[in-house]
Formats: sequence, structure tokens, C-alpha cells
Amino acid sequence: MKPEEACTSRNIPLPIQREVRQRCGFGCVICGLPLYEYEHMEEWATVKRHIADEITLLCDQHHREKTAGLLPKSVVTAANQNPYNFKDGVKKPYNLHFSDKEAEIIVGGNSFTCQDAGHGTVMIPVMVDKIPLVGFILTDGHLLLNLVLFDEFNQKILHIKNNQLFYTTIPWDIQLIGTTLTIREAHRKILLEVEFSPPNKVKINKGRFLCNGVEILIRPGNLLITNNLFNISNCHAHNCHGGLIIGQADVGLSGFMAINSISRYNFDRAEALAFERECQISDQEKEL
Repeated sequence: MKPEEACTSRNIPLPIQREVRQRCGFGCVICGLPLYEYEHMEEWATVKRHIADEITLLCDQHHREKTAGLLPKSVVTAANQNPYNFKDGVKKPYNLHFSDKEAEIIVGGNSFTCQDAGHGTVMIPVMVDKIPLVGFILTDGHLLLNLVLFDEFNQKILHIKNNQLFYTTIPWDIQLIGTTLTIREAHRKILLEVEFSPPNKVKINKGRFLCNGVEILIRPGNLLITNNLFNISNCHAHNCHGGLIIGQADVGLSGFMAINSISRYNFDRAEALAFERECQISDQEKEL
């Protein structure tokens, strides 16, 4: 047990919150739901302290049941020792609520919009080697979000499949607060930040897509392909089934930029970031 923090309020210090999230598998210890609340197993009003080992994660339903006395403390304690999301290494699916006849995805300041043209209309803003990293399927008024996130070892750590959110317990930290999902690789190192805006909009604010040796850095105003120093900003595609397509692609899939051949793994990130800064300075000068 770690030394208790000086406590003057019910607000749990951020480092303790992060430690609790990591220990509990980023979800309710009983059902795995990624929408959770912090629960002091030793009632805060009595102990007036914040100790990570005494705090767990409960979804709203299980939190209410514990508060009402319908969920015994012993059950919560047992679940805290064996959190749901660590039982198989994959979090319980969470259903996202998207539905419309028109979809919009913003990736690094570049926007992609598409209308339902029937027969399963597909929009894929980013694809690498026939792997859609982010996209929508529009069919009969249904809007299905799909997104895949890999780490540097090409391990899948997050998958949104037809509006069902799955993610593993591999990442250093995962938070779903309100409509924003943030996945971190380390302290202050964001792997992906996604803002869900139901019924029909998704915005990827920052992070990086990794796939088969390709790295795409995402900023609020641009995309940077580290491998070949391509900086993409202020692009808009409407009713275009493909967007940025790297490597092999399905026959007939069109996009605003297709890169068939690209160097893999061996790239100079420092040079890429310097090029990105030059592009930003150039854009600022154009605005003057």
C-alpha cells in the first residue's frame, strides 16, 4: 500500500486516478464497461483519504447498487482483486450510437463526408495495405463506424467494428470521458484521441496511426506521413469512397491520394518533424 495522499477534498489526484485505471483494466471491475466512476471501497466520508489500493472502478449501475446496499462490499472487493477486463485481456464491447444518411470524419483537419447511396456505401479516409484504419459504412439509414489501431509491434490494441468498441488492456492508459476516447502510450504521449459526435460525426484530433511499418502522425490541423515527408492539410473529400490510400488497395477504390510504394520502418522522424514545421511556417506566411 502506498502512502496516503494529503487530502482536503473528495477530488482524487490525477496520478492516483491513472494508477487505479491501470490496475482495474480501464473499466468497471464487475462488468468491464469503459464508462465508470471512481469508488472508494473504504468510504471516503469515514477515512477522508485517497489511496489507490482502496479505490476501484464501477459503472454507473454497479455504483448505484453498491451505494443503495444492493451490491455487497465483499463482491466489489473480490472483483477489484480480479477485474473483469483482465480475465481475457479484451474489454467488454461497448456500443456506440451512430445512425444517419450522411457521415463526416475529420482526421488531422482533413474532412471526409459521404451520403448513403444504397447497397452499403463505404467511406474509408485512411487505409494501409487494404486495412481500413478508419471508415464508415452507410446502409439503409444505419451508420457503422469502423476503426483499427495498432501499436509499434503491429499488435491490434483497439478495434471499433460496426459501432462496437473493443480494446485490450495493453496500452499504458485509456480514458473514455464524455464523448472523447484517449489512448496513451506513456505519460503525456497520446497514441490516439477520438471525439465521438453522434449521430454521424467523428473527429480524430491527435495521435498516430501505425500499420506495417507506416506511421501517420495526426495533428489538429494536418496529417504527416513520417515515411516519405508528406504533409496533408485542409483537404476535403465528398462522396469519395477512399481518402489517403497507402500500399495495395482494392480494385476500383478511388481516393484523393494514393501512394503505392513507400519505405517501411526505416525513416527519420526528426527530419519529418522539421519538414512539418516548415510547412506550418509556409502556411502562416500565406495568411499574412
